[in-house]
Amino acid sequence: MSEHILDKISKQAQDYYKNTPVIILGSGASAAFNMSGMWQLSQHLMANVIISDLTDHEKQSWGEFCKLLNNGEDLESALHHVSLSAELTNRIVVETWKLLAPEDIKVFERSLNNSSLFPLGKLLKHMFGSTATELNIITPNYDRLAEYACEQAGIHHYSGFSHGFRGYAVKKDYLTCARQVNIWKVHGSLGWFTNASGVITSLGIVDSIPHDLTPLIVTPGIEKYRSTHNEPYKTIIHESDDIMDRAAAYLCVGFGFNDAHIQTKLVNRCANDGASVIIITYKLTDATKDFISSNTTNKYLAIEASSENKSKIYSSLFDHPVEIDGDFWSLEGFINLIM
Repeated sequence: MSEHILDKISKQAQDYYKNTPVIILGSGASAAFNMSGMWQLSQHLMANVIISDLTDHEKQSWGEFCKLLNNGEDLESALHHVSLSAELTNRIVVETWKLLAPEDIKVFERSLNNSSLFPLGKLLKHMFGSTATELNIITPNYDRLAEYACEQAGIHHYSGFSHGFRGYAVKKDYLTCARQVNIWKVHGSLGWFTNASGVITSLGIVDSIPHDLTPLIVTPGIEKYRSTHNEPYKTIIHESDDIMDRAAAYLCVGFGFNDAHIQTKLVNRCANDGASVIIITYKLTDATKDFISSNTTNKYLAIEASSENKSKIYSSLFDHPVEIDGDFWSLEGFINLIM
C-alpha cells in the first residue's frame, strides 16, 4: 500500500515539477541550516536593544512590546500591536543584522569544505537540465543561502544588484549568460545597505555594519508594509509579482503562508488559474493547512515530517492525509521523488 502511495505522489510531484515551478523559500528553509527563527530573534532583541538613552514614551512602548513577547505573542503580531519610533525600529534592524549575519557567514564557511551542503544547488542544476534558461526564487529571508547554493553549483545568480565587492542596482539582464537564477528578496538582504544620502549598495560578506551605513532589511509588523513602498523593495516586489502571475507551478520550501506579499498572489493563481503547488516543510502551519483544505486549489501536494523517518502527505489526489516511510519533507528528501 505504501509503495502504491509513494508511486502516486512521486508522479504527482513530477507532473507539477515539469512546469518549472517558481521556488518560494520561507524561514523553514533557513532553519535547516540552524539560522535563527522569529522566536530566537525576539529573545535576542529583548536582550540586546538598548533603550537607556531613549525618551520615556519610547521606553514605555518598548516595555509594552517586550510584555507581549513574554506573554507568548509572536514577533510579527507584537510589532503590529505596538507602534515603535523610527529610532527603535532602526535599533531592531541593527540587532537583527547582528544576530543573523554571523550565522549566515558560518553557513558560507561550512560550504567551503562541503560540496553537497546545499540541496537547492542540486535541484537548480537538475531544473536547468530541461529547456529552461531562467529560474526564479522568491524569498522573504534576509540570509544569502540561496546565493551560496547557486555559487556552489556554478550557477549565475541575480538578486537586484551588480556583482562585485560593491554592487549597485541593475536590471536582471545587465549581463548575458546561458542560464540564470533570479533571487527576488522581497524583505531585503544581509548584504544590502544604505547611507545617509539614501544611496543603496550591495556589499560582499562583511562581519560588521560599515560605518554610517544602515542595513536594508524590513522588520516584521506594520513597518514591513511601510518600507516596501521604497526602493529597492518596490521594484523587487513588482518583479516578483509579475513572476508569480506568470507561474503555472510553485514549489514552497519551508514557507508558512504567513506573508501577504507572497501568498496572496499564490493563492489567487491556484484558485483562479489552476496553478499547482508543492509544499515541503518540517511542520505545516495552520495557515498552510487552511489553504489546502479550503478548496482554493485542487492541485496541491504538501509534505511534512511525521514520526521518525516518516512523512505525512496531504494531496489533492487523496481524501485524507496519509503517512509513508521516508523523509520526503526536506528538500534533499523531496529531490528523491522527482529524480
